[in-house]
Amino acid sequence: MKKITVKDFREMKGSGHIISMLTAYDASMARLLDQAGVDSLLVGDSLGMVVLGYDSTVPVTMEEMLHHARAVSRGTEHALVIGDMPFGSYQVSVEQAIINGTRFLKEAGCDCVKLEGGREVCAAVQGLVRAGVPVMGHIGLTPQTAGQLGGFKVQGKDMTAARQLLADAQALEQAGAFALVLEAVPAPLAKILRQKISVPVIGIGAGPDCDGQVLVVHDMLGLFEKFTPKFVKQYCHLAPDITQGVQAYLQEIQTGDFPAEEHSFAVQEDFSALLADKEE
Repeated sequence: MKKITVKDFREMKGSGHIISMLTAYDASMARLLDQAGVDSLLVGDSLGMVVLGYDSTVPVTMEEMLHHARAVSRGTEHALVIGDMPFGSYQVSVEQAIINGTRFLKEAGCDCVKLEGGREVCAAVQGLVRAGVPVMGHIGLTPQTAGQLGGFKVQGKDMTAARQLLADAQALEQAGAFALVLEAVPAPLAKILRQKISVPVIGIGAGPDCDGQVLVVHDMLGLFEKFTPKFVKQYCHLAPDITQGVQAYLQEIQTGDFPAEEHSFAVQEDFSALLADKEE
């Protein structure tokens, strides 16, 4: 499989191919998802909650993001790798956004970055694009600023809010974003937004009429049990299997069933004479 580029990603819109995206935070998972044929891997700041144990994405730092992004890049050959710019890494100034955005490409091997926000971040998007950093936008429910939105709630539920989201989408496209993530918006609105802009719209809780779909991999594999968003479908439930496997291991090391002979190394020489050796 050839490496997917930003250009390929843009050309997928309208091709009949629904773009697939999942989050990844380490090389092992990235390799599995890449080999399965996922088009794009998002090193999401959601790692703060599902990997690092934070209560939200807000505490995640640039160094934490770069650490995980490097791992994902090392495990990926085919998929487009997207680095998620964490809260506080692009809001201060355009210069700050460019410095941090370029680090994802230079230090972590990402193909592009993603940042949250609408018209208020367009200057940062323009600056990044001018500096050679491809940018994916993210509107609707933006977890980094969920407190300003009244919590983790559906966005764009009335005409005024819908018009604002459309204006944000068009502004981000004009600023140079090559794609948009649209999170937690009514499906009819997502369908219209997709038709009104020329770049791919990747939905998460935005219904079926998007150019692509993204989920947090821990959610869709049933690995994160703290809560499950309404828009998530769990394709398997790995957490109970992991617990069951660990409990079986604990039992077998107590009973002596593990390690068995096939799990141990043997030699031809008899080492029992070592028992009679005197300590020096």
